[in-house]
Amino acid sequence: MLTIYGDKQRFCDGVSRRNFLKIGTLALGGLSLPHVLRASETASGKAAKHKSVIMIYLPGGPSHMDTYDLKPNAPDEYRGEFKPIHSNVPGMDFCELFPRQAAIADKLTIVRSVVGAVAEHAPALLMSGYGEAVGKAQGGRPGLGAILSKLQGPTDPRVPPYVSLMGNATGLDAGYAGVAHRPFTPDGPGLENLALNGSVSLNRLDNRRALLSDFDRFRNEADRSGVMTGMDAFTARAFEMITAPKTRDALDLTREDPRTRDKYGEATQFLTARRLVEAGVRCVTLSIGGWDTHGNNFGHLRGQLPTVDRAVAALVEDLHARGMDQDCSVVMWGEFGRTPRINSGAGRDHWEPVMSALMAGGGLKMGQVIGSTNSRGEVAVDRPITVQQVLATLYHGLGVDPITTLSSASGRPMYLLDDRTPISEMI
Repeated sequence: MLTIYGDKQRFCDGVSRRNFLKIGTLALGGLSLPHVLRASETASGKAAKHKSVIMIYLPGGPSHMDTYDLKPNAPDEYRGEFKPIHSNVPGMDFCELFPRQAAIADKLTIVRSVVGAVAEHAPALLMSGYGEAVGKAQGGRPGLGAILSKLQGPTDPRVPPYVSLMGNATGLDAGYAGVAHRPFTPDGPGLENLALNGSVSLNRLDNRRALLSDFDRFRNEADRSGVMTGMDAFTARAFEMITAPKTRDALDLTREDPRTRDKYGEATQFLTARRLVEAGVRCVTLSIGGWDTHGNNFGHLRGQLPTVDRAVAALVEDLHARGMDQDCSVVMWGEFGRTPRINSGAGRDHWEPVMSALMAGGGLKMGQVIGSTNSRGEVAVDRPITVQQVLATLYHGLGVDPITTLSSASGRPMYLLDDRTPISEMI
């Protein structure tokens, strides 16, 4: 078994979580993709123009009061240390540490009134529309990427429809969409899970493919759950990707123009996400930073906000420069906001009542702020938008009707979302 580790995150509950994925090799001499990919018999073999989404998760929950919803006139114990700056859109102000985003505000939309967060340090709510506990209780709610894989399949047999650059977890996983729709999670030195073992030639690989097919026919006769069918799909996709390394090329940032790489700075996952979408991936998820700032909130943010500002601006400008802005949506948010009132340790604690989200691209209407909070940033006072409405807006841009149903493990039809109304100002 190969265990692939992602970035380590420590949250306030004392649990140090590290994204991981264990991948079985199926005795392929180091070939370790079969458990993370799905195949399509009908794919054309050529990536066509397609709708896609890049989902950026800020683990720990960033402070809305210090990023996109500053309150310069609030009392000192609420206002914080940062000042707002004007953007190229009148009335659309940003934190002073976000000058690059402020310069392209006409290509962004900020939702300042996102409600419905839950007290969980987990990406499940943002990726599926349902908190981790609720998603598990409902039989395993699939993430948006898994749903796209299920409903739309791959654009190219050499490219997975769903890639997670942040590991796999509840809400990211396929759940009852089926094991064949789990995200592909590239990792390891030299992207080992995209390479053949040195002792295995392509001829030997073909022989093992034939042998596996014989075993699969025997095995599937005894299987009635559908799980083995999903595993076989992974295996087929793995062979496609090993023999035609289009995905590996997309993940290789040395193939990118150095000037473009420099624009993104150290947050290279943003550039990787763009390259994957360009190669044909429908959904890419990534995470950056640790935002659980119960203490020294402003010191932490002085280090993190410029990195995010640079990467977001580079990604959005890149999408526009390449003519991808009408087809690729971007969303960036954390699991909740942070307390408007600063605590005794110069930090901000969890705040579920309201948070902010950034959106871009997807052919949606940009250059606007949607919703508002009260003078101390405590609650939404205008245009409250639920987490599911944000996801419904993304589905709209992706050409998916959220009234669509998938069958749970028990056979019950489940809507993609319960709150299926997209944000009208963006349509």
